[in-house]
Amino acid sequence: MKGVLDARTAALVQQERSLLERLGQILEEIGASEETRRALQQALQDLTDLFLLVIVGEFNAGKSAVINALLGEPVLQEGVTPTTAQIHIVRYGASPGRAETKDGVVIITYPAEWLQNMALVDTPGTNAVIQRHQEITEHFVPRSDLVLFVTSADRPFTESERAFLERIRSWGKKVVFVVNKADLFSPPEIQEIRHFVEDHARRTLGIDPRVFVVSARLAQQARAASGGERSSLWEESGFAALDAFIRETLDEVERLRLKLSTPLGIARRSISEADALIQARMALLQDDVRGLDRIEGQLQEYEEEMREQLAYRLSRVDNILHEMARRGSRFFDETLRLARLFDLLNSERLKREFEQKVIGDLSQQVEAEVSALVDWMVDQEFRQWRAITAHVQERAEKHAVSSWTDEEDTGFEAKRRALLTSIGRSAQQVVATYDKEAEVQALVESVQTTLAHTALVEVGAVGLGAIIVALVHGILLDVTGILGAGLIAAAGLYLIPARREKARRELVARVDALRQELREVLSQSFDRELSRSLDRMRSALGPYARFVRAEQEHLQGTRQALQDIRQALDELEAQILSLSRRSL
Repeated sequence: MKGVLDARTAALVQQERSLLERLGQILEEIGASEETRRALQQALQDLTDLFLLVIVGEFNAGKSAVINALLGEPVLQEGVTPTTAQIHIVRYGASPGRAETKDGVVIITYPAEWLQNMALVDTPGTNAVIQRHQEITEHFVPRSDLVLFVTSADRPFTESERAFLERIRSWGKKVVFVVNKADLFSPPEIQEIRHFVEDHARRTLGIDPRVFVVSARLAQQARAASGGERSSLWEESGFAALDAFIRETLDEVERLRLKLSTPLGIARRSISEADALIQARMALLQDDVRGLDRIEGQLQEYEEEMREQLAYRLSRVDNILHEMARRGSRFFDETLRLARLFDLLNSERLKREFEQKVIGDLSQQVEAEVSALVDWMVDQEFRQWRAITAHVQERAEKHAVSSWTDEEDTGFEAKRRALLTSIGRSAQQVVATYDKEAEVQALVESVQTTLAHTALVEVGAVGLGAIIVALVHGILLDVTGILGAGLIAAAGLYLIPARREKARRELVARVDALRQELREVLSQSFDRELSRSLDRMRSALGPYARFVRAEQEHLQGTRQALQDIRQALDELEAQILSLSRRSL
């Protein structure tokens, strides 16, 4: 049976070690606190070490006296003040001894046979006036396989004890209560104190506690007495039951069960804290996603508004050209008449009159409409960049802050902050250096260059309106050519009505072609600029969006890995519990 147990134990230890190592890797990856990682690493190291029975409690509750009573000798110094800031570990040794490790832990050896398979750990008081004392105690408790919580019968279960037990519970520790100084009270009072401790321990830990009521003073007197008096004092001290519990109930299998269970509580606490950190980061990333969605929605609205505004401005340009065509029709009706025959024979005069009455301020009107569109477009782009800058700055100020570490930013937070800072800096640079006049000029020149090729003119200092007028002048030359004096003289006066109708149709057709061409050129130019503007904004946010998506997937995978480890720990615990049916 022993060989079978050893083989089974080895398998359980190896399985537990693998789970803890995997969990340690995850804690490292997500940037868990140094304290949590150190506790898990220590649990790994303690897995095959001696069974640790850790004695805790307030100073002057009699912790050292309880240990001395169990050992039968004044091995530890007893006092009424919290003078020691050191952990004392009592182990088996062929002869009494004392040594201090480089970490300041005092190792005491004592030749008690029952210490061969366990070590007693005496800790500073949990309510020590020296903060360092309590920090040492709280740092060592996670290593315990069983906690012996010593409280005093004259002040049982104080508020500081309750608070400390809450912390013990968070580590998933098994706790046995020892109520010392029972000799100060009568049996009925002791029974009342026992019930009081049991009730409060049940409320705090959620378990039915094991409680031993003892008197370390009577136990020490029993050690000094002999014969019947010795037995009587020993029984009266209550240490007979406590001693039997430690020597007999905590047998090899029970100690093994508790030993293997110790890292499980540490692992579960680490998983809970890691999961809380992951949830905080996922909530932050989900906020980031919503922010990116809002920006994308704003960009889509921006695009829709731009296209609507473009359609509106182009319709106004259409109306300007339509109105010119109507003025041209009226001009021909009023001019191509026999009553103005001599005017028709003067081509230059006819052209000047056409320019004044038909073309008029066409150049200024078209330029005004296009300029208004360009100004609006540039203003909207600038507004979008400012919105992006404000959003990135707001997101950069929000970080997933873990409640269990005050150390430097983890890899996730540092990377996210650096990325947002970089994007924010780029966006701020765009806003700070945004030159509206230059942007307007560049867009106008783009339109002018395209139109200039159509008008066959040099751009240079010629404005958009001038280019359009050049195109209209081409129409004028063609149309007035129909009315040349030589043609009228050769064809006869009866052709004037026909020439007038042809001129009207030609003007309408040519202006309509110009309108279509101008609409196409303006649409292409503004579409190109709008696409460039949107691409710049989306490209600026691209690394941020990719980071958010990648981190979401990574955190989901990490969380699933933690759930898998938690499930494996539950299955392992069931196997450990099956080693023994005893319960504390």
